[in-house]
Formats: sequence, C-alpha cells, structure tokens
Amino acid sequence: MNAINITEYTQALGSQAKVASALMARAQAATKNRALRRLAALLRENVQELQVDNAKDIARATAAGLSAPMVDRLKLTPQVIETCAQGCEQLASMADVIGEIIGLKQQPSGIRVGQMRVPIGVFGMVFESRPNVTIEAASLSIKSGNACILRGGSEAIDSNKALARLVQQALSDSGLPLEAVQLVQTTDREVVGQLITMPQFVDVIIPRGGKGLIERISRDAKVPVIKHLDGNCHVYVDDPCDLAMAVKVADNAKTHKYSPCNAAEGLLVARGVASAFLPLIGKVYADKGVEMRCDPESLAILQSNQPPAPVNTARAAMNSGATSEPRLVPAQESDWYEEYLAPVISIKVVDGLDAAIAHINRYSSHHTEAILTRDHMHAQRFLREVDSSSVMVNTSTRFADGFEYGLGAEIGISTDKFHARGPVGIEGLTSLKYVVLGDGEVRT
Repeated sequence: MNAINITEYTQALGSQAKVASALMARAQAATKNRALRRLAALLRENVQELQVDNAKDIARATAAGLSAPMVDRLKLTPQVIETCAQGCEQLASMADVIGEIIGLKQQPSGIRVGQMRVPIGVFGMVFESRPNVTIEAASLSIKSGNACILRGGSEAIDSNKALARLVQQALSDSGLPLEAVQLVQTTDREVVGQLITMPQFVDVIIPRGGKGLIERISRDAKVPVIKHLDGNCHVYVDDPCDLAMAVKVADNAKTHKYSPCNAAEGLLVARGVASAFLPLIGKVYADKGVEMRCDPESLAILQSNQPPAPVNTARAAMNSGATSEPRLVPAQESDWYEEYLAPVISIKVVDGLDAAIAHINRYSSHHTEAILTRDHMHAQRFLREVDSSSVMVNTSTRFADGFEYGLGAEIGISTDKFHARGPVGIEGLTSLKYVVLGDGEVRT
C-alpha cells in the first residue's frame, strides 16, 4: 500500500470500528459470552492449522537472525493455544460489569446520583512478538463491549492473521459485528502513525512492547495512551522481618522469570537485618548465577561471605554475554534506575523504612514494590506512601498480573495515574458516567 492508500485504509478501519462499538455497547452479556466460548472452541479445533501459519513466522524469524528468546515468543504451541482458550472461557464465566450502577445516593433535592460503568468505545493496540496477545486483546474487547483495532508485529503477521480469522468467525457465529475486532493486515509501520492520530475514531491507544515503541507512541499520539515504559520493581526487606520468608520471596521475585516487567530489579535491606539476611540471599543468587550490583555496605557484607570476583571485568563480561561465575559488582548510580530483564539485581543497605520509601519513590518506574516485614505499622506506611501502581506486603512482585489479580486477563499494565493504573483488565477498558434518577424534581 502506498501512503495515500494507507491513510484511506486506516480511516476505513477506524470508521468501521466506531460503528461496531455502538453495537457492542448494547450487546447482551449472554451474546458476548457465547462469542468467547465459541472462540475457545475454534482455537481447540484449529490447533494444527494455526501451527502451520505459525511455522511460517518462525521460519522467517529464524532466517532473519532473530535471537532465540524472540523466536520462542513467537511460538503458538498447543499449550499456548490451550491457555488462550481457557482464558476466553474464564472471561465468559465472569460477571458482566457493563451497565452496573455504583454509589447510588439520595440527595437532599430528592434526586439519586450514581455512576454507570460503560465501554470506552474503540481502543487501538500496538504490540510486538507474542501472537497470543491477539486473543487476549480480542477476548477482553468482546467481554468489555468495546471494538478494537489490533496491530501486531511484522514478525508474527501470519499467526496473527490466522488467529484474527477465528475471532471474526466467533463474532459472526454469535451475531456480533465482524468489525468489532479488526487486525491490521499490512506490516507497513505508517499504519501505527495513522492509528495513534485518529481521535475521531480511536478513544485510547495501548502499546505493548519494547521501550522504543512505547516512547514513540507516547510522544506522537493524539489520543490517550495506557502504558508503562519500565518495570524497575523493588523488594524491601524490613527490620523486623521473617528471614526465611524474606529469602523465599526475594528469590522468587528475582529468579522465577527474569524477563517479565514484574520481576524485581532492586533489593533494599534494612541495616538492622542486613548482616543476617544478605549472606542467605547472596548464596541463593550466587547459586543461580545472578550478578549482584551492590552499594559499599552490602558489598562488604557479601564479600565477607563469598570470594569476590574481579570487579574490573564483571561488567565487561556481562555486557558481552560471556558466562562466568556469579559476581559481586560495585553499583553505579545508573543501576538504581535500571530494568535489567536479566539475572542481575541491584542491592542497597538502607537505614530503614523512611530511606527505603525515599529510594523507591526516586528511582523506581512506579510499577510494583514489595515490603517484607513483621511490623504492621511499617506495612501500612509502605502501602500508603510508596507511589507505584501495585504495592505489596510479604509477597512476590511476580504476582503483579491481571490473571493473578482475578481480572481474568490483562491487556497490559499501566503506570499512569489517570483512568487505569496497574494491570488493565475488563474494568480498565471501561469508563464511568454519572447517572441521575429523579421523579419530577426541579432545581430551585
């Protein structure tokens, strides 16, 4: 498509989505749930066909020299497809929030005032790599009564097209408009530029991918954006704490998976427990090959409990991808801001709760933070004063996830403060409008 055709094509997508959104907003809950269950059935019926299309993407990605982790993200294995199907069924079994009225209160004038939950309208989603996001976004859009325009990465174009065909079949079989879920059929990047500048059609944009993609969309969009740029999450080990629990949680938060945005990247330890806690977690991290980038105090404690590696070569080895023994490395100022997405963690000893909160609010990306403590008042202060989208007590940051929060699924995680914050599920794709109920009252 040339530039003029791209403009016409994107405008057509937007216009069709706007019409479909009105139909979806008044669709009955039973109809939407029928579409979701039909989609689950179609996914299970078409496992082999989906894998044929998916193989084209994998072959193309391998030939282009994409890294093994990137190729792995593209795979639509039977297990991935089954997980998508189960997600659709879980959403279908959840209560429908559209049309519910909350906070209805009688006023002195006689009127009753409340708020009704309604669909946002049309959302555009731009995502990379994982083709299963097509199903996650489509299913959430159906359940929340919205219409959506999906633009997946070029590396997964055949897989995304195959999945989108099943979505539209499920919509058609259930009596819902095909245009309620539209996949951009071209890999031309100009579509993204058009999509994010159409406020007459698109109510919100949700980018899901690398930092560069999200920064570009946030900079250039003329419609609201639900986003997070980084996942620099922290675990703070308080004084007093349960040492065994703190080791278990700090281990899980960092090493359960290194690449998700809710993995811990920073470990803060109260001075009162540092000498007891750090050797314990240091051994766990060392055994798992985690590089520890430490402030002087934590470095001294850890070095006294295991032989230090040559610090002048540690960063060079890490940057080159060379494998080596676990290393203790002096932290630099930049480490406190870093989202590693790798077996690396920054460690700092702090005076106590006040210092931990101050460090987190300064350096974190306001995604997810956890305190491990036996002091109830410390826990309450941490919950109130830490300025992040998810704040936890005595549990792992890895729980910052829509499914784990009972949302059924998530379309992304927001570190913004307006509209949606934290994992964005069905309610994050809705808005509230005031409704006023009267019986002939007039204002005097």
